[in-house]
Amino acid sequence: MATSLSEPPALKRGTLRIIPLGGLGEVGRNMTVFEINGRLLIVDCGVLFPENSQPGVDLILPDFQPILDRLDDVSALVLTHGHEDHIGAVPYLLRQRPDIPLIGSTLTLALVEAKLKEHRITPLTMAVTEGQRETLGPFELEFVAVNHSIPDALGVAIRTEAGTVLHTGDFKMDQLPLDGRITDLRAFARLGEEGVDLFMADSTNADVPGFTPSERTIGPVLRQVIRDSRQQVVVASFSSHVHRVQQVVDAAQDAGRKVVLVGRSMLKNMGIARELGYLKADDSVFVDLKKSADYPENKLVYMCTGSQGEPMAVLSRMANQDHQVQIHPGDTVILASSLIPGNESSVYRVINSLIRLGANVVHKGNARVHVSGHACEGELLYCYNILKPRNAMPVHGEFRHLVANAKIAQLAGVPAENAVVAEDGTVVDLVDGQARIVGQVPCGYVYVDGRSVGEITDDDLRDRLILGEEGFISIFLGVDPVTGAIVAGPEVRARGFAEADAVFDDVIPKVERAVSDATDAGTRDVQALSQVVRRTVGRWVSQSYRRRPMIVPIVTMTRPHES
Repeated sequence: MATSLSEPPALKRGTLRIIPLGGLGEVGRNMTVFEINGRLLIVDCGVLFPENSQPGVDLILPDFQPILDRLDDVSALVLTHGHEDHIGAVPYLLRQRPDIPLIGSTLTLALVEAKLKEHRITPLTMAVTEGQRETLGPFELEFVAVNHSIPDALGVAIRTEAGTVLHTGDFKMDQLPLDGRITDLRAFARLGEEGVDLFMADSTNADVPGFTPSERTIGPVLRQVIRDSRQQVVVASFSSHVHRVQQVVDAAQDAGRKVVLVGRSMLKNMGIARELGYLKADDSVFVDLKKSADYPENKLVYMCTGSQGEPMAVLSRMANQDHQVQIHPGDTVILASSLIPGNESSVYRVINSLIRLGANVVHKGNARVHVSGHACEGELLYCYNILKPRNAMPVHGEFRHLVANAKIAQLAGVPAENAVVAEDGTVVDLVDGQARIVGQVPCGYVYVDGRSVGEITDDDLRDRLILGEEGFISIFLGVDPVTGAIVAGPEVRARGFAEADAVFDDVIPKVERAVSDATDAGTRDVQALSQVVRRTVGRWVSQSYRRRPMIVPIVTMTRPHES
């Protein structure tokens, strides 16, 4: 869709321009830029975690390129909540301009400040609460309480000369949340009466009928599973899911067990949550990992990271028997989280490994140990009916989620032409009460690979996949530049393709024959002869082994030694 669009026109005064730089067409790296009258406002700046098809990549960032030369025009960066897919890329943006003001709730800012400390960045911050209003240049912001799977989440109403936008961030409508903080539908109704020109709503569960169950429904299940377990219990969840950890802590106490927090991010985030009063538990409930060996295994619950099958996370290391905490037959492992699209194979690989070790694995597929933090179809329809927005622009989700959200908007009365389905880089202008797609800016993936940021390309990743899955073959030969005779080689070396060099005995004569035919025809160009070798070996590998390894021919022009 977006590839056929041209560059957007120059922005006219009084028009609000919206450019999503991440989060549309994927679940992650959420970032949206708003521009009016020469000033920019950014909402969220998160990361996307790599899939198996992106080997060696640590994180994927939004593409900052469209605004890199405009960072001095940024009034603020608003962070809706503290999940990595909304705050994880903040350090990389602030490397470009460290004094961009960060606006968010107390918990959100505490989590991002801890992250920035690791990058040696001291940010400018403004803590806000629901109901608070702030004016930043041409943007008047009002913050709205929304319920999500992390405390202190906020939606934001953005009032401008061009109209009012309501961005939900991630949200659901849990009517009995653990912290008693519900999505503020009264504020939604008030904004609806005032007039919402553009509603940007979380789309993650837009294709799921009904309403998202309450977080409270998990508590009794966790209590029963932990109470019925006769050996050690391991629970894996997101390291920022304070409500989930709270329920595990409560269930552990109910069963007379201590809780061991395992994993660097789990320890850091829960330390912040306890210090700020979001996680309520006495010090006596927790046991340090180093001292856990002093307790009977049936008196402990290990709360760890790795619920998405991340190779280096705690749960994967336990499954690989590469961790201090060993899994034994009869142990219980609970995966108390959702399955993020793209992580299925990694998660099931971990589950299978745990089951091979004899563990009883409890997950969303066989017990209610997780509920989503995102609004389903019924909740979204409810919001559309309250707000009656003039335009809708679904955010946060894969393309199928965005389309489902747009259809819900239309069911609630938003005209089809005003339900804008955009993708990363799509430019949308709001003017005279109408939201319209007006162009496209370049917007790709930016890969973090070790210390490098943005240096790895999609071509590099394709090469890595071929190397990892299909192997590597190099062929060296020397050719006399005068006669065209082969005077050295062919020598074949391979990695990840075949253990015995003898498998190449069949192809060496084919290479010799193909090179001789080419030189007899007058070819002396090294590049042309390299292509002859590559095609010959590639054809042989495909026909004989049905494989597609990386083939690297090395052809040199070499005169034979004088005798």
